[in-house]
Amino acid sequence: MAEYKDACAAEDLQEGQPRRVELLGVDLLLCRIQGQPYAVENLCTHDDFELHDGPCEGEEIECPIHGARFSLITGAALTPPAFEDLRTFPAREQGGRIQVEL
Repeated sequence: MAEYKDACAAEDLQEGQPRRVELLGVDLLLCRIQGQPYAVENLCTHDDFELHDGPCEGEEIECPIHGARFSLITGAALTPPAFEDLRTFPAREQGGRIQVEL
């Protein structure tokens, strides 16, 4: 059964500023959008490149290598060259911590 794991302090996850964390061997990208925390896998589905250094605008992140864009809320691949969605993980803020369900 999946359970929530501590990812970082809530104050360390700022609006619109992606944050990379690793939990139980899973490389995650966390982002706060309109006050809500979201978690997606930190690898572009086009070329397995880390996304956390890519530009983030609104609810989207762009792969810094080939420019594919993804929704940080749904994980949807929004532009080529990526066609496969990112894995998403439930995230919550509780007790001053950001937690992700793995």
